[in-house]
Amino acid sequence: MASLLISYHSQSGACAQLARAACRGARREAETEVSLLRAWDVGVGELQAADGLLLVAAENSGYLSGGMKDFLDRVFYPAIDRSLVLPYALVISAGNDGRGAVRQATRILSGIPFSPAAEPLILRGEVQLAHMQAAEDLGQAMAAGLAMGIY
Repeated sequence: MASLLISYHSQSGACAQLARAACRGARREAETEVSLLRAWDVGVGELQAADGLLLVAAENSGYLSGGMKDFLDRVFYPAIDRSLVLPYALVISAGNDGRGAVRQATRILSGIPFSPAAEPLILRGEVQLAHMQAAEDLGQAMAAGLAMGIY
């Protein structure tokens, strides 16, 4: 059975909502085990147990949110030391742009090296039903791709 880890950082609650939506979508795929954890609670051990990773974070002042950056900093060298290579997807909740957070996250993730399984999903503005649906769809697609061995 494939395993998808969804990790999120949320201060306002928006990213937590989006992460739960991605989790709902991913859990539609019976052949994929799904874990939903805050970025603060994830270490290299959880990454090592996963077959894929979905990150949900906010953009703050044009950069990746501090909690997600902390997570990536903590696992960067340990993941390299363990030769982890995981497919990942990225959801960014952005007040207006999101591209700075995407650039920062993809630069870090490519250095591990993790490979993108989907285009980054940038959701701009207040969380709306359309944003929730997009996150849910990405979660399901990521879980299905892992179950089918596409990634």
